[in-house]
Parts: sequence; structure tokens; C-alpha cells
Amino acid sequence: MSVNEDMDKGKGSRMQLNKSLSNTAQWVKLNVGGTCFLTTKTTLCRDPNSFLCRLCSEESDLISDMDENGAYMIDRDPTYFSPILNYLRHGKLVLNKNLAEEGVLEEAEFYNITELINILKEKILQRDKKLCSDQVKKHTYRVLQCHEDELTWMISTMSDEWKFEQLVNIGSKYNYGNYDQAEFLCVVSRKEGVSDSPKTESTDKAKELQQRASRM
Repeated sequence: MSVNEDMDKGKGSRMQLNKSLSNTAQWVKLNVGGTCFLTTKTTLCRDPNSFLCRLCSEESDLISDMDENGAYMIDRDPTYFSPILNYLRHGKLVLNKNLAEEGVLEEAEFYNITELINILKEKILQRDKKLCSDQVKKHTYRVLQCHEDELTWMISTMSDEWKFEQLVNIGSKYNYGNYDQAEFLCVVSRKEGVSDSPKTESTDKAKELQQRASRM
């Protein structure tokens, strides 16, 4: 083998070694709450102002212990860290069904990932608006006006789908024989999409109250 061939071979070996060392230097181990994550500096530095980018920077101003495997130790919840790391990897927020957005937001704020913080806040806002809207739509409310002696009849003959909510004494007095009877407003509610199923035994008085409810 010639001298030139030896030099070329040695040069190639050094280039391969330098490339290997360079690739190794790009990988970063993180020990988050006892769970190990393996990622790259490029991923962690997606947000240059984040805690994670500062942590793996060569001129880092952060002090962090390392475990026996050389992983940076971070005392945070690994469950909420997974979607944060995945967001840094591909730029999309993907949450498991039972994972609370508030928990991920808390971690995103700790790691100071601004774009993700804004996404989570908007997601929580939209979720709460939808929940509020669904709750309003799910129930139908009615107000029944009745006298004191009709309360028992009304409650006992009310179909199972209707739920008693509130009773308000409106202070009016009506004469029934020898007794004064107060007048009440009774607020009842029912879930939408549920039809009435009247009880088998019904008096004329009960029918009258049910008709009054249907007209309101």
C-alpha cells in the first residue's frame, strides 16, 4: 500500500470519527421526574428563549445536576412533559384524552415556551366556551305559577324527567274558603331531547297543572 493510500485512509477515518462525535454532541438526555427522554439540541432550541434551550446551550447560565447516565435532571412531571417535547419536535400539540390542558400549560409556562403557551390558553378558552354553551342548551326551564294547596299535587304528579329547581313566594294572597293561600312560582327543568312520560295515575288537577306547564 502506498503512502498516499495510507494518508487517504487515515483522513477518511478522522472525518468519520469527527462526524460521529458531532452527531453524538447533538443528542441530549433529560431525566424529568425520574423518566428519561432522549432528544436533540435542535429540538430543544426550537424556542431559543426557553428553559430547555438555555439548559443545553454551551454557554448556559443554568445550573443543573446530571444523573449517572449524563442526563440533565429536572424535577417536573414527566406526564405533562411528553406533549411539550413532541410539540418541539413537530410543531403540533397532541394531547391524550385524559390529559388536562391546564397541567400542560403549567409546564409550558415553566419551560417558557411562548408559542405553546398561547396555543394552550386559546385551547382552554375554546373548551370552556363550548362547555358553557352545551350546559345552557342541555336543559329546558319552565316557571309554574300555583297556589299553596296545589304544590303537593304539582310535585307528586310531575313526570320523572322534570327536576324541581326553585320555589319563590311571590306574596300574593287568594281566598279559598276560610283560608288565605299564598301564591308561588315553581321553577323546574328538564334535559333536552327527553319526552314526558306521565304517571299512570293522574287526577284532573294534575292534568290541569301539566297543561299549564306546556303553555309556558
